[in-house]
Amino acid sequence: MAKITFFSAQPYDIQFFEQENIQHGFELDFFDVQLRSHTVQLAEGATVVCIFVNDHCHSGIIEKLAAQGVQLIALRCAGFNNVDLQAAAAHGMRVVRVPAYSPQAVAEHAVALLMTLNRKTHKAYNRVREQNFALNGLLGFDVYGKTVGVVGTGNIGQAFARIMLGFGCRVLAFDLVANQELTALGVEYTDLGYLFADSDIISLHCPLNDHTRHLINADSLGQMKKGVVLINTSRGGLVNSRDAINALKSGQLGALGIDVYEQEEKLFFRDLSSNIIQDDVIQRLMSFPNVLITAHQAFFTREALTQIAQTTLGNVQRFLEGQLHNEVRI
Repeated sequence: MAKITFFSAQPYDIQFFEQENIQHGFELDFFDVQLRSHTVQLAEGATVVCIFVNDHCHSGIIEKLAAQGVQLIALRCAGFNNVDLQAAAAHGMRVVRVPAYSPQAVAEHAVALLMTLNRKTHKAYNRVREQNFALNGLLGFDVYGKTVGVVGTGNIGQAFARIMLGFGCRVLAFDLVANQELTALGVEYTDLGYLFADSDIISLHCPLNDHTRHLINADSLGQMKKGVVLINTSRGGLVNSRDAINALKSGQLGALGIDVYEQEEKLFFRDLSSNIIQDDVIQRLMSFPNVLITAHQAFFTREALTQIAQTTLGNVQRFLEGQLHNEVRI
C-alpha cells in the first residue's frame, strides 16, 4: 500500500481526501505543518508527498525527500512555482499537479471581491447590525459598460472574462496565445500597455514566474487610469505590495482586492487572532478602507475541493501504474 504524506493539511483536506481515498485505499498521513527543512523528516517511509501553495520544495528539501525514498511530489494546486523542477528531475523525482479545479470558483471569488469593494456590502452589513441605516460613504459605480482588463486567459481567466461579458462590460485580455472562443464572444486581445491604460478594472489570472513577478509595480501602476480597481486571485508575487501601497495613498489605485499576498506563507491558513502580526506591509494594506483581503479562499468550494482530491489521488494512482498524468515538466 502506497503511503502519501500531506503537508499543510487542514481539516477540510482530511475530510475530502479521506472520502475520495475510499476507492483507492492509500495510506494517508496528514500533517498541518508546512514542508520545510525542519519538517521534511515527517515524510519518512512515504512514496508520495502531497503539498500545497506555501510548502517549500527547493533543492535541499528535494534531496532529503529522495534520500527518504519519496518518488513523487503531488501538488494539490495548479501553481508549481514553489518546486525546484530541475532538482526534482536530477533526483529522478516526478512532479504532478491539479491544472484545473473548478475555475469558476476562483473566477466567482474575483467577482465577489470586485462587487464587495464597489458596493461596500461588507461595510453596509456592519452598519445595519449597529442600526445605522445611512448611505453616506457607500457610493459605488455601475460595473455595466466598464472596461475590464483580464491578464491571463487560462481556465480561470476565461471564466472571469465570460462573467464580465455577462455584466455588459467591454473586456480586454492579454495572454501569449489568444483564446479563439473568447475572441468570438467579443473579448479584445491587446498588449499589456494598452490593457493597463484603458481598463477601469484589472484582474490578474496568470502564473507566477520570472517574467511575471512584480508585474504590478510602480511603473505599471503609473500606466493605469487614476482610480483603477485591481483584483488579484492568482499569486501574491504578481504585485509589488509596497508599490501598491504608494498607489493607494496617491489615489492612483482606487481599490485593491487580493486573495493572495507576497508573504502569505507566514500568515494564511492560520488563526492569528491572538497574535501581534509582525508584517508591517499587510498591516498597512489592511488599514485602507478601499482594500479587501481574503486569505487564499478563492478555491474554497465543495466542487473545487472534490475535484482537487479526485485529481490528486488519480495522479498518484496513474503514477503507481506506470503512467503519468498532469506532470509538470521543466
